[in-house]
Amino acid sequence: MDVITLLSSYFIGINLIGFALMGIDKYRARKRAFRIPEATLFIIAVIGGSIGSIIGMYAFRHKTRHRSFVYGMPFILFVQIALIIAVLNAPIDISVL
Repeated sequence: MDVITLLSSYFIGINLIGFALMGIDKYRARKRAFRIPEATLFIIAVIGGSIGSIIGMYAFRHKTRHRSFVYGMPFILFVQIALIIAVLNAPIDISVL
């Protein structure tokens, strides 16, 4: 398994988890059951699930009135995109290879 396949699988999986957690938490909120902590939802976003979490927020209409989520999730995504661009544009030192 090459690196690209491994990273792609990770990001697809973590985004599906972020999406699912938003749906599960919305379901639990309606049932007044034990909720998923907000910190957990943010941790999933920070470790790569921000796109799935944002899509889940709006698909399930969950946490869309919380400013920390409405502004925080897109900010996390913006930082992740900036980091990816920085890594991809970083000079490669061929002498190390």
